This record gives sequence, C-alpha cells and structure tokens, in this order.
Amino acid sequence: MNDLWVKHCGISHTGSFKDLGMTVLVSQVNRLRKMNRPVVGVGCASTGDTSAALSAYCASAGIPSIVFLPANRISIAQLVQPIANGAFVLSLDTDFDGCMQLIREVTSELPIYLANSLNSLRLEGQKTAAIEILQQFDWQVPDWVIIPGGNLGNIYAFYKGFQMCKELGLVDKIPRLVCAQAANANPLYLHYKSGWTDFKAVKAGTTFASAIQIGDPVSIDRAVYALQNSNGICEEATEEELMNAMAQADSTGMFICPHTGVALSALIKLRNSGVIGPTDRTVVVSTAHGLKFTQSKIDYHSNEIKDMDCRYANPPVHVKADFGSVMDVLKKYLLSKDSKVQ
Repeated sequence: MNDLWVKHCGISHTGSFKDLGMTVLVSQVNRLRKMNRPVVGVGCASTGDTSAALSAYCASAGIPSIVFLPANRISIAQLVQPIANGAFVLSLDTDFDGCMQLIREVTSELPIYLANSLNSLRLEGQKTAAIEILQQFDWQVPDWVIIPGGNLGNIYAFYKGFQMCKELGLVDKIPRLVCAQAANANPLYLHYKSGWTDFKAVKAGTTFASAIQIGDPVSIDRAVYALQNSNGICEEATEEELMNAMAQADSTGMFICPHTGVALSALIKLRNSGVIGPTDRTVVVSTAHGLKFTQSKIDYHSNEIKDMDCRYANPPVHVKADFGSVMDVLKKYLLSKDSKVQ
C-alpha cells in the first residue's frame, strides 16, 4: 500500500484515546458541582484505559473518582495509573461486563456520575480524533478508517465526527469505517456476519487486547448505526494475528498496543482479500501507547506464549564477554544484513 497511515491516539496525558472524551466529561461534572448539583464523585467500569483517564482528570479537578476493575485482567501499567492518581479502586472477581452491570446499578442509587461511554459527553470528546484526521489531510477524506472495537463507543464517535464535518460542508463524504475485534471477544463481528440479525452477547475470552475484552458492549446499537451509515464492515483477529501485527509494526519504529495490532490484522486481511485496494487511503487508529502493555511484548519476544508462532520475535543474543565471541556474533549479524561485510 502506498497511502497507509496510523493515527496515534495514545500520545496523550494518560496514554490512550480515552483522554479525549474524559477531559470533556470531567469538565462538565466540575461545572455541575460548582452549580451545587448532587454529584459526590465520578465512577466507571474499566478494562484499564478509561480508569486511567478518569482518575487523572478527576484528581486535577479535585473530584473523587471510583473505579470498578476486573481482577487480574488488566496490565500492571494500567492498574497503577488510577491508584497513583488517588482513585478509589475496587478490584472485582468478574469480567468487564460484570463490572459494567454493577457500576450501572450503583450509580442509580448513589450520587456518583457514570463516566462510561454510555455518556454522550465522552463521545463528544472522542469525535475530535475524526476531525483531526480530516484536518491533517487538508480536508481530503480517506477511503477507510479502521478502529479497534470493544465497548463500541469509539466507532460511533468517529462516525459522529466525520458526519458532523460533512453536515458542516467541510467535506462532501465520509470514510468507510471498519470495526476490528479480537476473535476472543467478537460480538459485533458475529452480529455483522449474521447479516445484522438478532444481536447476541458472548462470554469474552482472554485476549492480549485486554481493553476490548468485552462480550456485551453497551454501545452496540450505536456501533451498528455507524457501520450501516458509513457502508462499514467488521473484521476479527486471532491472538497470533494481532500479536504478530503488533510486532511487525513495532519493527518499523512504532511502539503500539495489542488493540492496534487487532486493527492492523484487520487491514492485512482486508487488503489480502481485495476489499481494500492498494491505492486506497487508509487510516488505522492506534488507541493506546505500547508502554501500557510491555509484559505482552516481553512474552512475545521471549517466545513464551504457548501455542503461538511469534514470527517477528527478536530475543536478545547471549554472548560470552570476550572480544572474539562478540566479533563472531556481530559479523554473522552484519553479514545477514549486507553480504559485502567481510
């Protein structure tokens, strides 16, 4: 492909695209509190990135934050962010869907403002990434935008941003959207493959793309609307596919998250099948910084992931600490890169 782009949404305050929506939401909660509305704190269920964004902006505004996390299902880097920012963190023996159900029940009884992507304020912030893409292309519309999908608020937020620019006359069309899901947590993909017949939630299996390990997404209806109105499609990625795609991207100088690996896997499949053409301008949305997921990268490059062909693994080479051994290894390496090396 000669017109492929990656939109980095993880180069932000807490390292993910969730910052875009959370700064808007917390600003509005801050305004409500100053108007003496009965809001004691802000709460969310999270697979990691939402809680990091919520806790950071709440800490800055002096607002208590309450976070429901699924125990042992998010990376240490993600877990430490809300803890460091002073959030009240509940680690629950359930998955994200169980956390989501509980936080909805709790916020209906207590003066805690719900901050998940059910809230339209989040989407108003997140749609700015779509506007940025158009602005960065000097208002030329890309053919495709590929977005990882879990709870599915972001696919609708991108649609909302593109559609708003069209309605304002800034552009005359919108891109075709692709929602990329991990095969272990793929309810939207299955819904799409069934021809949009009755949606069925799934029990999300374990995936390295932990932030989208969601089987019963709250924004399913909005995601379907976004895809149907953008002539969009869905694709999925296995664990091996997403990890190899992540490693391949990292080898070009990026340092992406596994969720971006899902989106890149979708791109590879759609390009190989001819759905995406070789000259189609295509944007892959990178949703978080790879530094949040270093353990998965360590396991990959150490070839320690069971039953996975880590095709691009690059483990360190152990060498004796003497000049001759080091020279032998370096000459072999350099020869593999350039046959002229003697």
